[in-house]
Amino acid sequence: MNPIRIDPQKALDEALRFNQKLAAGFKTLRELDDVDYGVTEKEEVYREDKLVLYRFKGKDSPTAANSKKSAPLLIAYALVNRPYMVDLQGDRSLVKNLLALGEDVYLIDWGYPDQSDRYLTLDDYINGYIRRCVDVVAKRHKVEKINLLGICQGGAFSLCFASIYPQKIRNLITMVTPVDFHTADNVLSNWTRGMDVDLFIDTLGNVPADMMNWCYLTLKPVRLFQQKYLGLVDILDDKAELENFLRMEKWIFDSPDQAGEAFRQFVKDFYQGNKLVKGGLKIGDKDVSLKKVTMPVLNIFAEQDHLVPPSASRPLKQLAGTKDYTELAFKGGHIGIYVSGRAQREVPSAIHDWLAARA
Repeated sequence: MNPIRIDPQKALDEALRFNQKLAAGFKTLRELDDVDYGVTEKEEVYREDKLVLYRFKGKDSPTAANSKKSAPLLIAYALVNRPYMVDLQGDRSLVKNLLALGEDVYLIDWGYPDQSDRYLTLDDYINGYIRRCVDVVAKRHKVEKINLLGICQGGAFSLCFASIYPQKIRNLITMVTPVDFHTADNVLSNWTRGMDVDLFIDTLGNVPADMMNWCYLTLKPVRLFQQKYLGLVDILDDKAELENFLRMEKWIFDSPDQAGEAFRQFVKDFYQGNKLVKGGLKIGDKDVSLKKVTMPVLNIFAEQDHLVPPSASRPLKQLAGTKDYTELAFKGGHIGIYVSGRAQREVPSAIHDWLAARA
């Protein structure tokens, strides 16, 4: 084995550059204000318990949903993170780009569950909250059906909702949505299948956000605990890039606790029972079968997604009952699909064009 040879001058130069970056970083940090998020103006149109339903306001009036042949778009995000990821900042906003294309966009903000929400179930979330939000949007626009965009866990909820209430959904879009929870490359699923979720929830009540975050970070420990922060040194002298980094960090660690009973059922029926694939899923007293998802479906997944690998999302093609199924494979990861430059160019226009073709 050849010994590693270190050039003393190169090592010295690298150390000097590192110190210069740190010195510039201290100056940049002093100039930073608290980073904000959620750039698009919005109005509250409905509130229930912790939930708030928002309608976003673009610079111009929406055009896509004003046609009698079209419908507004409701976004149902996951429970495990805050939904402002879809409207993070001016140049990283799925919502802003959809509005610019003429879509009329609504969003469910689940809020922050506390101990009073411990006994909320998936029945409460899907047959309760989502159903009432869909009805509010439909009533406001005097339509029978709306378009529904479900993201990650919110996509699984949206599949259940579309199965139970197909008469309420015109077009369904799922983004980075797990369908088959038992694929070999799904690390999170492999962890969760051996979990004693009854002991877990009976002990804790609600699931603490910090515990959830720790689990997600340890899926890629080197990248998320080391490389990310070492790479931070390279942008310490760039105020805009540093603000982008801090805004993302703020979103990652601004996570709600999880309502205990809903978490228990989601783990048992989805991660452990894989009932979207195997059948036998009930939400409250309603049976769920993906064969009842008969409206047009656009399934968007990320090719480098470590949380929802493509193999977990692709089975929807064979399982859904629709004859109008479209897939969009995005070159990126679970978060990049919302905020990367490529995503801003590709994803909103793909959604808009797909909806327009079905108007």
